[in-house]
Amino acid sequence: MQDHPAAADTVWLNDQACDLAAFEAHVSRNTRAADYPMAAEIADNIPVYDGASLRECFASEATARQVMAEHNRAFKDGPGIVVIRAGHPDHALLDDVTAVLAEIIAEEEASSSGKGDHFAAAGANSRLWNAHEKLCVRAPELYARYNANEIVRRVSEAWLGPYYQLTTQVNVVRPGGKAQTAHRDYHMGFQTADALAGYPASAHALSAALTLQGGVAHCDMPVKAGPTKLLPYSQSYVPGYIAVLRQEFRQFFEERYVQLPLNKGDLLFFNPATFHAAGDNRTTDVQRFANLMQIGSGYGRSIEIVDRSRITKAVYSHLLKLSQSGALSAREVDNVVAATAEGYPFPANLDIDSPLSGMAPPSQQDVLRQALAESWSESRLAAAIDEQDGRKRSH
Repeated sequence: MQDHPAAADTVWLNDQACDLAAFEAHVSRNTRAADYPMAAEIADNIPVYDGASLRECFASEATARQVMAEHNRAFKDGPGIVVIRAGHPDHALLDDVTAVLAEIIAEEEASSSGKGDHFAAAGANSRLWNAHEKLCVRAPELYARYNANEIVRRVSEAWLGPYYQLTTQVNVVRPGGKAQTAHRDYHMGFQTADALAGYPASAHALSAALTLQGGVAHCDMPVKAGPTKLLPYSQSYVPGYIAVLRQEFRQFFEERYVQLPLNKGDLLFFNPATFHAAGDNRTTDVQRFANLMQIGSGYGRSIEIVDRSRITKAVYSHLLKLSQSGALSAREVDNVVAATAEGYPFPANLDIDSPLSGMAPPSQQDVLRQALAESWSESRLAAAIDEQDGRKRSH
């Protein structure tokens, strides 16, 4: 069989696929108002919509579809970002939700040493994981009123279609809080360059279509308070998950990002592959409070339910013997691991499995590989799997 290196280069992405000049050309585009006729304005290349106007449009299915198509184009091939002014117009409701969420944050911080998050050490900010469920359990009526928002649903369906799943994570950045490093988000934004190299370019493109990032501003956020820094058009650069890990691309981001001020009740949505980072809070008096949304496609499911913990424990002793006897090669053993154990660590309870050593907690496959490498007893492997399963809960 003949090799086809040129074709292979378009499939398997690595550092060599990341061309800064090509990236600069890719993001050096201007957003035309004519392409986003429903937007109130184009600000720093980002379509900005008026919430009251959108609510009127969304009351009719025909006009709703027009706006949703516009948003879809923005997320896919456009700037990747939309802002909706007064998307949550009821400030009293927002204040009540903020108070409940702040109360939960205070309780969690008082009861533990703090866990930090992906980008900041404990104490540098306040992070409330799974705010969605915690708000519902603590204040179900508030939760219902807060989540009755038609705009959130329409924008989510514009990118993901129906049956999406909503999660929220509160981030409070205090005065003096430092900016994040430029990054992309879940899924592939949580992986290393080595891991990313194992996925074909088609999967890189697919990852961006599996989730939608959003945020609700629970307070006014002037630029000085550090609202999200964004690089329009960066989401459609296919090698971007690898590129954003490279220093020259991060430096370029710092030179070219845009940053829109947000008012209480404003909504920000963007394609998860958009290069972005929270900014420095350079104020002395603004506690930047955002409820971040990560909305997942309903298609993120397997066709059958397989109890992978059960089959992992069932095969372990046999697999260990086959490995130790040489009946199976190391690669063949790992093929069994891949076919058996859960390889993806998410969804996770990030209160319990806070991934401070990386972007993700260990997977079930990681546990099984360690057990095989260290020749654990069957009971030790079973206990480790059970312990890990015990962390797969929301409270």
